[in-house]
Amino acid sequence: MQRYQWDWGVLFREPYFGWLLSGLGWTLFIAMLAWAIAFSVGSTIGICRTLPNRWLRAIGTAYVEIFRNVPLLLQMFLWFFVLPELLPREAGRWMKRDMPNPELTSAVLCLGFYHASRVAEQVRSGIDSVAQGLSRAGLATGLTLGQTYRHILMPIAYRLIVPTLTSEFLGIIKNSSIALTIGVLELTNQSRQIESFTFRGFEAFTAATVIYIAVSMVALGLARMFERRSPIKGMMTREANS
Repeated sequence: MQRYQWDWGVLFREPYFGWLLSGLGWTLFIAMLAWAIAFSVGSTIGICRTLPNRWLRAIGTAYVEIFRNVPLLLQMFLWFFVLPELLPREAGRWMKRDMPNPELTSAVLCLGFYHASRVAEQVRSGIDSVAQGLSRAGLATGLTLGQTYRHILMPIAYRLIVPTLTSEFLGIIKNSSIALTIGVLELTNQSRQIESFTFRGFEAFTAATVIYIAVSMVALGLARMFERRSPIKGMMTREANS
C-alpha cells in the first residue's frame, strides 16, 4: 500500500493561504457577534429566572428549554430556510433577497440565541450561588431590587462563572463551523474548498484543527489572566452558609 505523500507547502500558496486567513476572520467575526447576543440575551434571561415574578421566571424557563433542547443544526436551518417563509411577504422577501449577507446574519442570530439559553443557565447558577445574606443586606440598606442586582449580585456572579463563560465562548467558536451548511465561508468551509481544489484534505483539515486549537488556547489564556486579576477575597457562597 502506497504511503500518503504530505505536501504542507500547498497551504502557503495563493489563493489557499488567503482562504484560510479569510475563513479564520469570518469564524472570529461570527463568534464575536454571536457572543455579544448570547451574553446580553443570556444575562437578561438568567436574571429573569431568579426574580420573584413568576411570569418572568416562566418566560425565562420556556426560552431556555426551547432553545437548549432543539438541535443546533436544525435551528440553523429554521433561521435560514423557514423563518423568511413565516414572516409577512415583504419582510420574508427582504430577508431572502435584499438583506446584506443573509447567510452570515442567520448564522450569527442562530448561534447567539442558542448559546444565550446556555449562558442564561450559567448566570442563574452564578446568582443562586451568591450567599442570600448579601442580597438581604443590600435590600436592608435601602437598595431597590434592581440596584441589589446591579451593585451586589451581578458583579459577584459574573466573576464566579468566568470559567463556564469561557467554555461557552469556545463553544461558539467551534459551533460556528455549522454555518457551512448554509454557505458561510468560515474556516471549516474554506478547508473543504481547499480540499476540493487541491485534493489535499489531510493538510487542509489539519491546518483548520491547529488554528481552532490555537484560538482556543489564546482565549483560555486571557480568561485565566482575568481570573488571577479579579479574585473574590472573603467571598461566601450559599453553600458555605448552609
